[in-house]
Amino acid sequence: MSELEKLRKKIDELDLKILELLNKRTEVVLDVGKTKQDKHLKVYSPERERAILKRLKEKNIGPFPTETLRLIYEEILSASLALQQPLKVSYLGPSATFTHLAAKRQFGSSADYIPESTIKEVFDSVSRDKARYGVVPIENSTEGVVNYTLDMFVDSDLKIAFEIMLPISHNLLSKTGKKADIKKIYSHSQARAQCRGWLESNFPGIPVIEELSTAAAAKRVSKDTSAAAVASELAASEYNLQFVEKGIEDNKTNFTRFLVIAKESLGKTGKDKTSIMFSVKDKPGALYLILRPFARHRINLTKIESRPSKRKAWEYFFFVDLEGHIDDKGVRKAINSVKKECLFFKVLGSYPSAE
Repeated sequence: MSELEKLRKKIDELDLKILELLNKRTEVVLDVGKTKQDKHLKVYSPERERAILKRLKEKNIGPFPTETLRLIYEEILSASLALQQPLKVSYLGPSATFTHLAAKRQFGSSADYIPESTIKEVFDSVSRDKARYGVVPIENSTEGVVNYTLDMFVDSDLKIAFEIMLPISHNLLSKTGKKADIKKIYSHSQARAQCRGWLESNFPGIPVIEELSTAAAAKRVSKDTSAAAVASELAASEYNLQFVEKGIEDNKTNFTRFLVIAKESLGKTGKDKTSIMFSVKDKPGALYLILRPFARHRINLTKIESRPSKRKAWEYFFFVDLEGHIDDKGVRKAINSVKKECLFFKVLGSYPSAE
């Protein structure tokens, strides 16, 4: 037996051990699920998943890459959860959008994903218990905030359960993968804006036609050999398209932040954010009086946005993200002070900060 054959045999033996351990782990997981059901506890425990991933990251001494280990264990955790209780997740569709990709990043491949046509329908699906969680975009590092998502929180009782930070990489896809075949390009408006420089340099004079989503653009191109789409890598596999060019975004540090909405927030993890919304009294220094308690309690505000209330002319709602959990002593004291100066106040949720 050659040295190579010996090494391959050793790998085969290790693979069988890994398989055996995975099945043993799954047996314990099923016992945990049964125990939770007997005690009427929630099957899905994101705090526990986060702790598992953190511990494995800290214990990994290599040479296996930590990021790859995380991806593998996210799928193991997703499959384990599906065996205990199917998890339904709605998202802003159609299939193969970046929101779909973000949802899969959070919940893995084994969840039951439900595409919805609008952000409102995602909120409705969670409110009506059609899905346990919903995933919606909230802001892009290049193009800014998604105002409609903010507006939905005004009348909704749903909470923010997680945030997801997804690096956005756009690709030019077509049926043939050949640049010479492309006579028109389909794209969502935001994707087009994020790739404008590259498209103008590489396809001058070629019309770029707006579609409802990057996935819709890919679906259309799957039936037209003379067209290309600006879309995700997931869309390439979903619609059997070839890459004309990968990574065509102008800004290589392009991220989109997504929110996972649910009927409840989570407990403290030690690295959390809290989102609030409020309207202020119409008087000089009103916003200053709101912000002062956060400074006094040394709480960092990571985002402030304003939106017209749509209830009264020149009345605005403010949306604020801050570091810390609602159960933290300093956060609680600051919020109690802020409430006194507000006409309207709502905590949208405390949730783990995305890495």
